Amino acid sequence: MKETIAAVDLFCGAGGLTKGLEKVGVDVRLGVDIDPTCAYPYEANNEARFLLKPVERVSAPELLEALNGAPYRLLAGCAPCQPFSTYSQGKDKSSDHRWHLLRQFARLVRETEPELVTMENVPRLAEQDIFDEFVAKLRRLKFHVSYRTVHCADYGVPQQRQRLVLLASRLGPIELIPPTHAQGKHRTVQDAIGKLPPIEAGETHERDPLHQACSLSPINLERIKASVPGGSWRDWDERLVAACHKRSSGKKYSSIYGRMCWDLPAPTLTTQFYNFGSGRYGHPEQDRAISFREGALIQGFPRNYRFFEPGERIGRNELGRLIGNAVPVRLGEVIGRSILKHVGEYG
Repeated sequence: MKETIAAVDLFCGAGGLTKGLEKVGVDVRLGVDIDPTCAYPYEANNEARFLLKPVERVSAPELLEALNGAPYRLLAGCAPCQPFSTYSQGKDKSSDHRWHLLRQFARLVRETEPELVTMENVPRLAEQDIFDEFVAKLRRLKFHVSYRTVHCADYGVPQQRQRLVLLASRLGPIELIPPTHAQGKHRTVQDAIGKLPPIEAGETHERDPLHQACSLSPINLERIKASVPGGSWRDWDERLVAACHKRSSGKKYSSIYGRMCWDLPAPTLTTQFYNFGSGRYGHPEQDRAISFREGALIQGFPRNYRFFEPGERIGRNELGRLIGNAVPVRLGEVIGRSILKHVGEYG
């Protein structure tokens, strides 16, 4: 099946979706992104070529050249989700250019006329007029469209992550495959990172430069020592509680400064997953936030996935963005299997 479906991955990032699609036999030929930091991990770990270019400037001939000769062509577009995220609630997003990236995706679908389309994003996107506009354009182009919010843990992602997944096809009705992991059979934090060697806050493992944990201030070291898996800052002695959490506006953020639980999926990773104070990102046992390697494993990247060249120095913000913004690899596999099953039925 590898040569049956050729794909282009728009907004490809470090390659999470591409890796998942490739693992099940989809021939991803090109990844497109505006972030130059993505170039090395994308090409070093995948078969596809990387194109550094804003999607507004990407032309149909560039994509058609990559897809040339394939009987079935897939256009994937997981646009940056920040304008639609719950973290953006209450903010004025009208001037954010990312709001219009779906229109650029729709333009490329119209101009390249692929047989298949997929998109992954945050659930709140489905509440926006621009999403309704996107779906309507696909249907005018004679696509059968399905979409729904997916609890990623139901598909083997060791993360309590909710995502909107859209599938569209000109061949016939298309649906995501049924969940693969029942309640009680979800993959856990223990499954994902339990075998990694221990490190301390501020330490990098000698044999794995990605297995590094950020330093903690003296007060945050006290806080994590006072934290229990699944608990919150409400369990601490009063003197450890941050001033912001003593105000009424901060009392609802109970997961900040939390530890993960070994026997549950991890919380949704963001680009700040390596920061103990940014969410429930404390290690279940060790007195530190999870490492970059642990974040990558929770996102489903293989243990040998390379995010930077040997000897290269890359900032923590860049690493956090590469890993935290990725489509979980396992979710990419599920999308790929759904598309392969569909082509087998209608192709």
